[in-house]
Amino acid sequence: MRNNNSNRILAIDLARGVSVLMVIIVHTLWIYGDIPTQSNTWLGGVVHFIGKGTPMFLIAMGVSFTLSRNQSIVLSIKRALYILAAGYIMNFLKFVLPVLIGTMPDAFIEAYGWTVPATIDNMIYMLLTGDILQLAGVSLLFMGIINKFSKNKYVPLIIAFIIAVVTKEVHGFQLGIGSVDYILDLMWGAKWNVYFAVFPWFSFILIGMFFGMWYKEKNKSNAHIFKRMFIAGVFLMLIGGGLCFYNFEYHFGDYFHLGPGGTIYLAGFNLVLMWLAHILVTYIKTNRVFEFLYYCSKRVTTIYIIQWVIICWGMGALGYQQFGITAVLILIPLYIMLTLGIQKLLFDKPFWSKKTRKQNNITKNSISLQKP
Repeated sequence: MRNNNSNRILAIDLARGVSVLMVIIVHTLWIYGDIPTQSNTWLGGVVHFIGKGTPMFLIAMGVSFTLSRNQSIVLSIKRALYILAAGYIMNFLKFVLPVLIGTMPDAFIEAYGWTVPATIDNMIYMLLTGDILQLAGVSLLFMGIINKFSKNKYVPLIIAFIIAVVTKEVHGFQLGIGSVDYILDLMWGAKWNVYFAVFPWFSFILIGMFFGMWYKEKNKSNAHIFKRMFIAGVFLMLIGGGLCFYNFEYHFGDYFHLGPGGTIYLAGFNLVLMWLAHILVTYIKTNRVFEFLYYCSKRVTTIYIIQWVIICWGMGALGYQQFGITAVLILIPLYIMLTLGIQKLLFDKPFWSKKTRKQNNITKNSISLQKP
């Protein structure tokens, strides 16, 4: 189903809304759940499984880009710089600021293999951590370039395939030049200073661009495009799953540094999830749950930043990886509510908005009085 008042596809919004809520659940477990809870419990298994839905957000990003009204390369660069700035501000707020004010637990610093207290170099490392916002920012630059020079839907698909295949071969390649090596790490880093390197994660965005372009070619037919997503998803899961079964270490490795098989499998898995989102919005009437997820989808960037910052700040009082299942299950809804509360207070209806509206009304009235 498509919103008649815009180019937004409700299934995409639903999937993106679900993905941003899953992020809060995953991060709460990572930061507060002890190692046995993360590794040896049903909760850890479930949370790590739903964490595999991150590519769903990236595929949605690719589809949404192709449906946006202005896809100029200039606007893509502006958006990229905005997202990159937001990513590094987030890193400062969630990592560096707690270190500076002395609330970051020693256990968190030691988990990096560092000695307490954290040094300037340690703080720079944390500030420059490659998260999903860094991935999105760099990807927007490439998306603008691709869109500028080709409107053929197969171009992003071919690039996605090439990235998936070659990534493992260039993982960790550096030139030994500090600033250059950092950029190369953002592109295809194999260490933990970058969690979402452009290679291979950009592949998911490119797949989303392919389906978005195909959607437009088919006169925005939801039934056609989501059926193709399902077929492609099953096909990719079979191929990727087979490759992972053949050589798991090479083709999947760890979740953040995927090989070709893992990338292909997760692309298929998340395309099937997209199809399921389409089934839900097609056969179930809009309800409060859907509206809530659409709300989250439209605010995905600020919600992502808020949840990471408050989860990390919470370590000052709660510690790092200290809790079992019961405590984590309590903290998950708590952090969801805190995140959404801050979103509403600071971004939806900021406390200064009433004052601003009053000033605007005074200005309008004064202007109208000056008219003859």
